[in-house]
Amino acid sequence: MATMESLIGLVNRIQRACTALGDYGGGDSEFSSLWDALPSVAVVGGQSSGKSSVLESIVGRDFLPRGSGIVTRRPLVLQLHKTEGRQEEYAEFGHLPRRRFTDFALVRKEIQDETDRITGKTKQISPIPIHLSIYSPKVVNLTLIDLPGLTKVAVEGQSETIVEDIETMVRTYVEKPNSIILAISPANQDIATSDAIKLAKEVDPSGERTFGVLTKLDLMDKGTNALDVLEGRAYRLQHPWVGIVNRSQADINKNTDMMYARRREQEYFATSPDYGHLASKMGSEYLAKLLSQHLESVIKAKIPGITSLINKGVDDMEAELDRLGRPIAVDAGAQLYTILELCRAFDKIFKEHLDGGRPGGDRIYGVFDNQLPAALRKLPFDRHLSLQNVRKIVSEADGYQPHLIAPEQGYRRLIEGSLNYFRGPAEASVDAVHFVLKELVRKSIGETEELRRFPTLQSALAAAAGEALEKFRDESKKTVVRLVDMESSYLTVDFFRKLPQEVEKVGPTPSPADRRASSADRKNPPSDRGIPAADRGSAVDPLGDRYAEAHFRRIGSNVSSYIGMVSDTLKSTIPKAVVYCQVKEAKQNLLNYFYTQIGKKEAKQLAELLDEDPSLMSKRLEIAKRLELYKGARDEIDSVSWVR
Repeated sequence: MATMESLIGLVNRIQRACTALGDYGGGDSEFSSLWDALPSVAVVGGQSSGKSSVLESIVGRDFLPRGSGIVTRRPLVLQLHKTEGRQEEYAEFGHLPRRRFTDFALVRKEIQDETDRITGKTKQISPIPIHLSIYSPKVVNLTLIDLPGLTKVAVEGQSETIVEDIETMVRTYVEKPNSIILAISPANQDIATSDAIKLAKEVDPSGERTFGVLTKLDLMDKGTNALDVLEGRAYRLQHPWVGIVNRSQADINKNTDMMYARRREQEYFATSPDYGHLASKMGSEYLAKLLSQHLESVIKAKIPGITSLINKGVDDMEAELDRLGRPIAVDAGAQLYTILELCRAFDKIFKEHLDGGRPGGDRIYGVFDNQLPAALRKLPFDRHLSLQNVRKIVSEADGYQPHLIAPEQGYRRLIEGSLNYFRGPAEASVDAVHFVLKELVRKSIGETEELRRFPTLQSALAAAAGEALEKFRDESKKTVVRLVDMESSYLTVDFFRKLPQEVEKVGPTPSPADRRASSADRKNPPSDRGIPAADRGSAVDPLGDRYAEAHFRRIGSNVSSYIGMVSDTLKSTIPKAVVYCQVKEAKQNLLNYFYTQIGKKEAKQLAELLDEDPSLMSKRLEIAKRLELYKGARDEIDSVSWVR
């Protein structure tokens, strides 16, 4: 087993570290409370139960504030350290670690002042504990937590909820399964009305964690005694009851020496006809030794569980720090490296979206496979190539001289007018892909865990990526419009060369007489001569009326076929141009300009980019401190001298 001093001292050191960190139980943190896991002795009693006198008797010093009403308004963690030889007694506070108090009247004053520092000079209470360590050869190794006395009525100057507030605070200590309850009750009152026993019974119904202390035995009515309680008949606990005889108020007023009071207490029990047979198990000295031995045994039993809790806490906090990110170095080189690493992390996620490792890139294909074809189908070619419009454009193109064989200028004007319609869908495809890329940038920034702590850098990245995408869009628009213009600048000749050949396949070339007859037809409309209208401009007479309805329909049909061919071509080439100018560029060069600018920034500007969210910084600092505490506690446990 480990030595008693090392085990209790271990818990003392961890408790002090917990308080310095702000961990004093209550379960408010997202991580398990180490304070709650540490075994401790919680001193519970009603007001005027003699609680303060018991503690002073155990210590052998008069050091606690006294007065009427609620005197203890903050938990006092009292850590007793037994020293060897005739070393001078002294006290140290956790909030004044380098100052030793040898005058215990000043200890009392400091407790009062430190209480007022948190609660003000009011009668309110606070759950933040005060740590007091006392080093003396007259004490045993023991840790006690003095809690505010339970009360039933709020007095003037106190909150209306003070009764509930005190009970709630006390419960947070005594409900812990690792807590040892020291329930103090006055012997001159019925034990059934004891506030301490009532509360202990609620949280520890089996009595396994409760030690009962009966004070003021010397103040009981003459002819009565407390043997029914002390011998466990009135209220049975798993541990023996201990009787205490405190200093009287007159002794306190006269500053009676505590060692003298201890000897007088021993004499009282040794000479008492009622309690003489229990004298060896009565008194404050026996109580201190009993509690110290029990606390040591509980700590020894709980060490494996505490170690397990610490290891789990260390793992959880290191994982959380990894998620939040480690602190940033202050030198410019390290900051620049950090920024570039963060940019690479973002760029990796962005590329995963494009390449299919993450969702979103498929929306670009949706633009080419659905949106572009749908837009091409909706182009108003029916209106542009209507009979009326074809006749109008061809006639205007002919001018005063009608075309001789085929209206080439009319064809060109019709085709150029049709090709202009392709600009809209081409540019719309560019804009649609630009929107998808912008969304993927936004999404990638949000999914880059490492970036979440740097809102300024997020904004700078989004702005730089947005600028780059705008440039890619402009270049892409120029390219797709160029594709449309190229179709206008040079028409596919082979397509039109087939048209006369197809006409010739219909019949033989007309004779000169036929041509003259055809000329006569133009001067005298067929309808006037009884020739069916369906015969006008037929394939049999290719040189028939060039301004007849069927002739214009054929022109419109030929142009429509050519435009269909061009539409199929652009349906393939526009996506290629968009991918080349936008998607590929975004994959390869999205942050190139940003990298160039970052390299020129001064240390102060780099630091501004790495300016974290203050709440995040605060959270990381809190977790880092807690992690340091847990690792320190683990080292403390490992360093304890285990003796077989």
